Amino acid sequence: MPPSTPAPLPSAAPAAASRADLVADAALALLAERGMRGLTHRAVDETAGLPQGSTSNLARTRQALLELAVRRLADREERVLALHEVPDPRAGLDSLVDALALATHRALTLNRELTLARYELALEATRRPELRARFDAAGARFRERLGGLVTELGSPDPERHVLSLVAWADGLMFSCVAGTFHAEVPGLQDVRSDLREILNGMLGG
Repeated sequence: MPPSTPAPLPSAAPAAASRADLVADAALALLAERGMRGLTHRAVDETAGLPQGSTSNLARTRQALLELAVRRLADREERVLALHEVPDPRAGLDSLVDALALATHRALTLNRELTLARYELALEATRRPELRARFDAAGARFRERLGGLVTELGSPDPERHVLSLVAWADGLMFSCVAGTFHAEVPGLQDVRSDLREILNGMLGG
């Protein structure tokens, strides 16, 4: 798609999305399509199909617009990761492997644009302390849940193991979405096999 054409709004957005959600979804679509330079209040209005000035009424400054995008990103990624579907640890290691593999594969395929937007926001957060705090707080939801899971499965060092799992997933997603493996996205079974090997080493499964 050429740079002059904004990415369409995600089909997964609720039919009755609020105006704030429409603006935030448009901002995320623009970040994925055009990068940080393409994110302007006017462009968000156009992409969202809203009257000029609508975005400024909701988020007057660029910082406010970025924070709105981060909040929406966290909500949508929580649905991608399906934290409400993460299995009870008593179901065993296989259930955790299946859940994490599916979430990772979703980020690589159906939600590739959302993953690209996250990288744009992560880089911008390195230059904006206020955004950094919001971005990190959003990511803490998943880290805390994952930490609880590996603890209950017998991890002797949950903090280190969570870091390793998140680093592996982030590395895989970056390589296959924006890096040198962008044309070689692994299948779900390959992702599951990788996770099984990693978690076996950590937990002795």
